[in-house]
Amino acid sequence: MGVSGCGKTTIGDLVARELGVPFLDGDSLHPVENVAKMAAGTPLTDEDRWPWLATVGSRLAAAGDGGLVLACSALRRSYRDAIRAQAPDTVFLHLHGSKEVLRARTEGRSGHFMPPALLDSQLATLEPLESDEAGVVVDIAAPVNQVVIDALAGIAAAANAAAPASAGAASGGISTAGPVGTQPRQFDVDLQAAPFNLDDAGVEWVNATIASMTLEEKIGQLFINHNNDYSPEYLDGVLENYHVGGMRYRPGPSAAVQEHIRYAQSKSKVPLLVASNPEMGGAGSCDDGTFVSTHLQAGSHPDKSIARQMGQVAGVETAALGCNWAFAPIVDIHYNWRNTVISTRAFGNTPEIVVERAKEYFDGISEAPTACAMKHFPGDGIDERDQHVVTSYNTLGYEEWNRTYGHVYREMIGHGVQSIMIGHIGAPELSRHFRPGMSDADIMPATLSPELLQDLLRGELGFNGLILTDASQMIGLTQAMKRKDLVPATIAAGCDMFLFFRNAAEDFAYMLEGYKSGVITEQRLNDALRRILALKASLGLHKKERSELVPPVEALAAIGSGAHRAIAAGIADKTVTLVKDTANNLPITPETHKRIRLYGISGGSDFTMADPLAYLDVVAEELERAGFDVHVFKTAAQRKAAGEEGVNFMSVISEEATGDYAEKYDAAFVFANVKGFAQEAAIRIKWSTPMAAEIPWYVTEVPTVFVSLNQPNHLIDVPMVRTAIHAHAGSVEAIRATIEKIMGKSGFQGTFNENVFCDSFDTRL
Repeated sequence: MGVSGCGKTTIGDLVARELGVPFLDGDSLHPVENVAKMAAGTPLTDEDRWPWLATVGSRLAAAGDGGLVLACSALRRSYRDAIRAQAPDTVFLHLHGSKEVLRARTEGRSGHFMPPALLDSQLATLEPLESDEAGVVVDIAAPVNQVVIDALAGIAAAANAAAPASAGAASGGISTAGPVGTQPRQFDVDLQAAPFNLDDAGVEWVNATIASMTLEEKIGQLFINHNNDYSPEYLDGVLENYHVGGMRYRPGPSAAVQEHIRYAQSKSKVPLLVASNPEMGGAGSCDDGTFVSTHLQAGSHPDKSIARQMGQVAGVETAALGCNWAFAPIVDIHYNWRNTVISTRAFGNTPEIVVERAKEYFDGISEAPTACAMKHFPGDGIDERDQHVVTSYNTLGYEEWNRTYGHVYREMIGHGVQSIMIGHIGAPELSRHFRPGMSDADIMPATLSPELLQDLLRGELGFNGLILTDASQMIGLTQAMKRKDLVPATIAAGCDMFLFFRNAAEDFAYMLEGYKSGVITEQRLNDALRRILALKASLGLHKKERSELVPPVEALAAIGSGAHRAIAAGIADKTVTLVKDTANNLPITPETHKRIRLYGISGGSDFTMADPLAYLDVVAEELERAGFDVHVFKTAAQRKAAGEEGVNFMSVISEEATGDYAEKYDAAFVFANVKGFAQEAAIRIKWSTPMAAEIPWYVTEVPTVFVSLNQPNHLIDVPMVRTAIHAHAGSVEAIRATIEKIMGKSGFQGTFNENVFCDSFDTRL
């Protein structure tokens, strides 16, 4: 305990090392609102402090016989009493110094929450330890080593006097219970342990690289840039001005992407982490990558090796580009059928299927020189909303979360996953478990919640790897606080890397100021840097010449190769799923139902700007190739765009819904490829007009087959269809396999979970 500048963090950490117990800086337990106040030079009120002090006491009490050193100012007797109310056996170490010594040390520091001008206020507030308080006072004027020696002697005497001691304590409370040197240190990275497993040379490279960096270079390592421009001039500006630690890029042709990455690596002082988003195999990392399957597709067949194959193709194709970091697998659990941000991006709706398939994917992609970032902690799939447009919440209680999402994360951490992406997802009950009494207004997304990142992910789950934020432009994060506050607050809370600038110059300045003002402590910055560089070293990037960090052009031959397309075709055949055929409409063949009315449902274009109905041409071609006569329905908007005059939605309805429909067509096929997230909180079918002519009114006229090429939840909008198929993808392979199965040429093998029925009885009819 003690005022600002007395050395609580430095001495506390050294004392903890000597005792062999964990050290925790109490400042890390402050809610972000307190941090913002202190950084602005605004003194905290007691109303601000009481919840924090209760948390400090809870952490000390939770240490039990293992012991804990926790740094906390604890200036007033009432504050110490609040801590003792939770942890009665706390021993207080007061680091005492004269005003002159304290002022000199405070003014000499490059960053902390407390500006030097508030030292006088703190000294006036300080109430020295009283005779009935277990504690010791040590003068900080002596050299650091002597202060530590005096502290240890005083702690031993105080602990013996207060014996038996059983709870924790810090520089504000210390416990000497437990064998010295046997307790693991929490939260500080262990470079030679999993998932990094560095040798001595790797550790030396990490330390030497940090020592060689300027402050600006250190701050830059915290950022992952999104490269919106392939030009050398753009990359030069990013690397020279912001010194970024990692990059992701906008997909393009594989040759252009590879050359872009090659140039970036050649210009970076420290090798770059180059990330891709290979959630579906090679697709998404470059325009010509192989679509293998979605996560849901990989969970929709008993063959778990589908997920491994998806990972293998992803690893080969992204490594050929020069990528070394995969933002995958997705380990969310799709409990809520209304959630469409992960409806196709989760392996399933149980922790067991998610763990099994995520491990397979990880093992497959790990055959390439690639690290993984699983996502989105603390877990999506409960709330129906999308963090791209609003903060969402995982509302499970602590015990239930541990049985479900916690089980997934423990299994994957034990399996060796190297990094975890944090979702802008709040977890009220988890936060309150670690911060009792937290109000609704204080619940923050996990990216800003030290109780979730430090207490839970680092502490209870024991994750030693790298933590990064999800994209920082998402409203799930930006609605929480002003940009200048949230940028450094993510690192202070426990994230190691910040995903994407909004405005590079502004965000870099915010992060730098966050360090200088103490929002990001020296300890937190160095720990983040060690994890970032350790991930690079674990990939062997530090051992390679710059020219070796990206494969030669010849490696691109693997991208979209015939072998990979054959894998995709095999998976498509296995996973096309018959959800229901209650009217026994199948099979439908050219011999029995020659004339097909074909409807396409897209929901409009999404952020990819791809033609939303381009897939329908493929469907029509494949149907015609199979021998059907295809008549494609056109909406009023499509007909107007083609130059037709005098058409409107009422006229289209009148023309389409005529009594001779069954005389014109033998069957109706509806192919829906409703894509998109990040623009709406949830995705549902959006028909072209009111009472649109493509809505399946015609199920009473002819056999009707509804095929989804993406979302699994469409039956809520088309419960009237009696034959529903989930093909999972708009790829040629998936469409071809679907048509073959409609005709009865091959059997349906895919499986589905109860989410497809959307909790409604009529969807099962």
